[in-house]
Amino acid sequence: MRLPRDVNGEEAVKALLRLGFSDLRQTGSHRIMRRDGKTVVVPMHRPIKPGTLKGLIEQSGVSLDEFLGEL
Repeated sequence: MRLPRDVNGEEAVKALLRLGFSDLRQTGSHRIMRRDGKTVVVPMHRPIKPGTLKGLIEQSGVSLDEFLGEL
């Protein structure tokens, strides 16, 4: 599957919350989330660049299909 090009930070945070991540804190324009010892840093940008989104999904440890299903 291809990465979407129009995902913003708020949408990514909502998807991660639905996947069981909890919101730890926000530092500047980056929100830090955690689940089971995995920490994910989500930039609150519009839109998130595809390479950054790919890295975010890899950090989270969920599959691309799972993440896209929650968007």
